[in-house]
Amino acid sequence: MKKYLAVFDGFKMSKSTLDYAIQVTKATDAHLVGVFLDESVYRSYDVYKVIMESGDVTRTMNELDAKDQQKRNESALYFQQACEKAGIRFNIHRDKKIAELELKHESIFADLVIISKAETFSLLKEKAPTRFVRNLLTVTQCPVLVVPPKYKPIDSITLLYDGGPSAVYAAKMFSYLMDDLKELPIEVFTVKDSTSTVRLPDNKLMREFTKWHFPHATYTVLKGEAEEQVCGHLRNQSGNELVVLGAYRRGEISRMFKTSMADILMRDLDQPLFIAHH
Repeated sequence: MKKYLAVFDGFKMSKSTLDYAIQVTKATDAHLVGVFLDESVYRSYDVYKVIMESGDVTRTMNELDAKDQQKRNESALYFQQACEKAGIRFNIHRDKKIAELELKHESIFADLVIISKAETFSLLKEKAPTRFVRNLLTVTQCPVLVVPPKYKPIDSITLLYDGGPSAVYAAKMFSYLMDDLKELPIEVFTVKDSTSTVRLPDNKLMREFTKWHFPHATYTVLKGEAEEQVCGHLRNQSGNELVVLGAYRRGEISRMFKTSMADILMRDLDQPLFIAHH
């Protein structure tokens, strides 16, 4: 049985993460773990402001901490009730140490991590992709399903294929983990430069691979700039595609000079992304 981790901030529970997690867990008959990263130093209030403005700092912080604990408990209960209603197998982890390190460690023993692209696990507001999500994608030990803030049922699959090993690896991992979702319409989408032929990179081998993993897949090959063509193609789709792609294969210094396609899609589009780095 496959094990999926759905990651939550108990102070601002992502209903979208829960809804996507329930959909893919039911579709693949997996076990779902609700991971609540209750980092002890992370509070819902500004500690510095309390110290500067409160007449009785200890009492005020104790009262606010009690409210924080209640809020986190309510979020975990909400997850439990939703899973029971959906009829899926689940359990809950309450991790109190450093959030990034705890999630990295948990991912070693999981098949998939599911997280909202808006998660920060801090009081700061950030645009997607947030620092927390980007860091997760560099260190995770399993594929990650990054979901938008609003849930829409997944009704088709787009496999981004650029000829590289990361793209094929991501397609493999998707095939292994979400076999039941392969009954949805699947498209292999490729962008080549203007001087190339319209054949797939490694055409014979890729079509043979696709035949066995995704026998009903269709193919689209366009020419032009990858960012422009991929984003334009996905924006023009009428449904809610799950986009499968390899990402974050390059080193940290390399990523400083060239933005990952995963970052671009998280920034510009609101579609779920299945990301696996090779």
